Amino acid sequence: MVRRRADTPPLKRLDAGSGEHCLVLLHGLGGTHRYWTCGPVPFELPAHRTALVDLLGFGQSPRPWIRYSVERHVAALHACLAGERSMTLVGHSLGAALALAYAARYPSVVRRLVLISLPNFGGAERAVSWFSRQRGGWVYTNMWATALACVLSRRVVGRLLPRLLPDIPREVAEDLVEHNMVSSTSSLWEVLYRHDLHAEAEAIAPILPVLMLHGAADLTAPLVGAQELAARHATWEMRVLGRVDHHPWLRAPHECLQHIEQWLSGIREQAPMNLAMQLEDARAAGLGAKVLP
Repeated sequence: MVRRRADTPPLKRLDAGSGEHCLVLLHGLGGTHRYWTCGPVPFELPAHRTALVDLLGFGQSPRPWIRYSVERHVAALHACLAGERSMTLVGHSLGAALALAYAARYPSVVRRLVLISLPNFGGAERAVSWFSRQRGGWVYTNMWATALACVLSRRVVGRLLPRLLPDIPREVAEDLVEHNMVSSTSSLWEVLYRHDLHAEAEAIAPILPVLMLHGAADLTAPLVGAQELAARHATWEMRVLGRVDHHPWLRAPHECLQHIEQWLSGIREQAPMNLAMQLEDARAAGLGAKVLP
């Protein structure tokens, strides 16, 4: 595993509330922790305290000029979440992919996963095929075009984004420039296009309950890819929100919380001994899950 450089400051983290479990909220590409706090209702769950994190390269977290691989992102998250022993990870888009990757490496501390708008393309070629059918999608599948669009958005039209994107909250539009060319472009290609989610999904399948929330009108992360992943695992549940795009939390926050609370109420807490036995079975089966001491 690639470790966070000793000279790199820690990720930006904000904590709120109190509870036995830690609710960790991970934003998507181009987002920050304000993605979760700009709406009409707070993202809170009973018996959970909340940790809002800016991912490596975004928001108020460090933005080093490095390759933003899955392992680097996970290592930075692991340093940020050190000391937590019972977490529910909620991720949107890029954050969902990283939540899945984190849970596969540290299943003994992650109790549940909520994956919102998880992009499961099945490889770079299928990502290109998907976006080629979308208006202007070629920008997102050409690395140099993506990098140029990032530079232009930050330096030319950054201050105008709230006016150009009136359908999203002002805070979200403002934060679309809170990254750099490398962190945005590299994270897009390394974590979303080139990374295979299936191996990590298989690693946690016998261990962790997973809820997937997806918009029926999502043109960024294909619904069929998310459904394909959910259908392969008995412990995964898929819920589709009608007429919602890539941003269920922004479009239907009350509905999102209702789905999550209903799902949580139906999950029985695993006894520590049962969890330990499942982890041991997973390791014996060669799933490769890494467990914290």
